[in-house]
Amino acid sequence: MTHLADHRSDQLDQNAAGDYAFRVENIFRTYFLKGETVHALRGVSFDVRNGEYIAIMGPSGSGKSTLLNVLGCLDRPTSGRYLLDGDDVSKISDYQLSRIRGRRIGFVFQSYNLLQQLNVMENIKVPLQYQGLIGKDANQKCRELANLVGLGDRIYHRPTELSGGQQQRVAIARSLVNDPYFVLADEATGNLDSKTTEEVLDLFESLNNSGKTIVMITHEDEVAARAKRIIRLRDGKIESDVLNQDRPQ
Repeated sequence: MTHLADHRSDQLDQNAAGDYAFRVENIFRTYFLKGETVHALRGVSFDVRNGEYIAIMGPSGSGKSTLLNVLGCLDRPTSGRYLLDGDDVSKISDYQLSRIRGRRIGFVFQSYNLLQQLNVMENIKVPLQYQGLIGKDANQKCRELANLVGLGDRIYHRPTELSGGQQQRVAIARSLVNDPYFVLADEATGNLDSKTTEEVLDLFESLNNSGKTIVMITHEDEVAARAKRIIRLRDGKIESDVLNQDRPQ
């Protein structure tokens, strides 16, 4: 495997911001719980280029969930910078963070988070409605995304009429509807059997091959093995950042 930390950090300032989905620069996140100080992240730095597919791994207490919250603009770092398309989003208002979550980041969760009373088309459309972006082309866009994830013949089915894998495909389509800078997947295959896991990972790989940037948070080696790059955390720090040589780059 090839280590990235040395040669990539030297090139950061030589590349335009547009080449990167995001950059994390010396991020610290400290909590104060019951009189104790918890150092969840301790100087984490890395960058993700547009079109990369990375897996972020780590044992319980490694800082993986905290980093997920920072990357998803669900939490702010105590110090350091989080640059999204060149903008430092670590210091903006809550309202601006909400807009960024809705327009720049596509979320896929372990529990799907679909609205049970809505059908496939309507669930895919939800982020557009939250952002007030419903226009004449919205239905066509949602239909195209349903086709992309293999559910073109299920667009009027509700979640209870779909398998777990199909529900996760709806969630993936929903994550793409706002053309996000990157898709942030949190244990996206955690509720799926091995066969369905492979099918969903095949879909992520296909999306990445078409140019989508994928960031996968996982504790499963088999899932991380499908990524092109693997970052491992331990005790709030990056333990390793390597290219996955078992996959074509």
